[in-house]
Amino acid sequence: MVVFPHAKINIGLFVTAKRSDGFHNLETVFFPVDLSDILEFTRGEGKNGSCSFENTGIEIGGTSDTNLVVKAYRLLAMEYDLPAIRIHLHKMIPFGAGLGGGSADAAFMLKALNLFFELHLSEQQLLEYAVTLGSDCAFFVIDRPVFATGKGELMEQIELSLTDYRIVLVKPAFGVSTPEAYAGITPKPADFDLRKLGQWPVKEWRTRVYNDFEAGIFRKYPVLETIKQQLYAQGAEYASMTGSGSALYGLFEKGREIKLDFPDCFVWQGNILR
Repeated sequence: MVVFPHAKINIGLFVTAKRSDGFHNLETVFFPVDLSDILEFTRGEGKNGSCSFENTGIEIGGTSDTNLVVKAYRLLAMEYDLPAIRIHLHKMIPFGAGLGGGSADAAFMLKALNLFFELHLSEQQLLEYAVTLGSDCAFFVIDRPVFATGKGELMEQIELSLTDYRIVLVKPAFGVSTPEAYAGITPKPADFDLRKLGQWPVKEWRTRVYNDFEAGIFRKYPVLETIKQQLYAQGAEYASMTGSGSALYGLFEKGREIKLDFPDCFVWQGNILR
């Protein structure tokens, strides 16, 4: 079975409070975009609950035991006595970017296993499994624009369409770790209700909608602020960093000519999925 786990962007990201469990509460909108990995699995050899893992494309560090795709398989294999499988992940979504690539891979693995082995798990059951793998994973089960709160796992679907726009993603060679991003954060209440995004023209988001991580990360990595300003200079209606990573995106009206001059960066442009 082959599936195409795709990336997400954050439209706005407000860090609103430090939690007693050491995490932070946030408010953000998750939105799917068409940059995708390729995830394939087939029946393998060996005892039930065992799997082999192959990675091509962007190299994934660590061992297969730490990979979220393998963890997703083992999570279901323990409860449903799944047969052995062989997994091949061709990685195209960069790491440390705030694009949710690893979370997408895990969630799409859960959904694909559910279909392939006819487990008949409901969306709510898949959500419960996904949350155990990571806060962002649950979004990719729903896979529609949502307003997210808590650690990102509490979601409310919203009406927001960006089909009149193309997106440009730019990520420099370095990533930003989550602890590094949070080191520059002072939590505060949100300045804007992101559930109202659809009520405002995209070009007006620039003065209302922002990512709390940008201020601290831009101070440490000024090149990221430069990239954001370049996106605006090329005619982006709205530009922002996504998540806590080092990728930035610009939303451009369809039909507009875009000059992509970002040397030594990963650059992708494509369609919005909703």
